[in-house]
Amino acid sequence: MTSIPSIAVTDAEERLRSESDPRPLLVDVREPGEFEFVRAAGAALVPMSSFATDHTALPKDRPLFVVCAAGGRSAAATAFLLRSGWTDVVNVDGGMTAWEGAGLPVRRGTVAPGEGTLSEV
Repeated sequence: MTSIPSIAVTDAEERLRSESDPRPLLVDVREPGEFEFVRAAGAALVPMSSFATDHTALPKDRPLFVVCAAGGRSAAATAFLLRSGWTDVVNVDGGMTAWEGAGLPVRRGTVAPGEGTLSEV
């Protein structure tokens, strides 16, 4: 079995803030209630409950950083994308639990109109 490529939360956040081209996209595979509770700014929400159909909207021309609560669901989604033809996809180690634990910026509460949609990121 091949290991799932991964990135530390601090490295992911640094790359997301960088001016690199193409800019990475943070893909959150948690469910909407989890996303509303706590999320990273700029993340695209593609919940696991609809991932099998909605993943096709994800770009193949930029790096994808996949995140969930602790890393299990995002690891599965990362592996699925890599098997499905995406080439630049990594799992965010420790998920939003590690993200928040590292003191990285988060948003909480009501999701603004358009926030989390692929068309807005």
